Amino acid sequence: MIQFEIDQWQAWAPGLVSTDDWTDWAREPCELESGDAQPDVSFLPAMQRRRLSRLARMVFAVATPLVAGRPAMPLVYASRHGETTRTFAILNELAGEEPLSPTQFSLSVHNAIIGLWSIQQQDTSEMTSLAAEGDGLEHAVLEATLLLGEGAPEVLVVVAEDQPPTVYAPWINDVSFPYAVALLLKPGRAWQLSLGTAEPTPTSAAHPHAINLIRALLNNKPTLQNQWGSRQWNWQQTH
Repeated sequence: MIQFEIDQWQAWAPGLVSTDDWTDWAREPCELESGDAQPDVSFLPAMQRRRLSRLARMVFAVATPLVAGRPAMPLVYASRHGETTRTFAILNELAGEEPLSPTQFSLSVHNAIIGLWSIQQQDTSEMTSLAAEGDGLEHAVLEATLLLGEGAPEVLVVVAEDQPPTVYAPWINDVSFPYAVALLLKPGRAWQLSLGTAEPTPTSAAHPHAINLIRALLNNKPTLQNQWGSRQWNWQQTH
């Protein structure tokens, strides 16, 4: 069991940008949109914006408000599929025997986004990129609490997924819409997270674990259970 405090959060999905948007959705959840919507990252320099994929833009959009005016802090980023769209474009270029862009390749690796974040924030704190399964939220929170235990006063956690190209649909069924969630964690006992076991279930759910957590926070729900395969994660708000 691990304990921590969720000091602040931010989330983005198509059609859900503000806290009011998320509050309305949490009260009456509906199917979230897919499509080509992009988060607003107009606060970034134009040259930097052009280099960012939608996945990277989502990460910057939710993470930036949580670090504004705060000292440098560690970051834990988790994504199951990462820059699949960018990687697929590179594979198409290879198949067509076209010249590859070194920039495209460098931005396709799984830790590229935290590298861009470190540069943009001028933050040399410890940063971790996790290639997680559908319970990447819980693994990221576990990693963050280890950093808190080592003395970090606060840690930023970001979980994000973009919709992969449709060609991957037969193999990827856990991302029906793009989303990003950022949590600012601090030492404390307000929340505890434990791991149990359960009968394995199909590895798909109506909503990603991170979105389930946002809904629980907005509805003041003191408990939450997220399951992935045989792993059952138990969230408990203690006060």
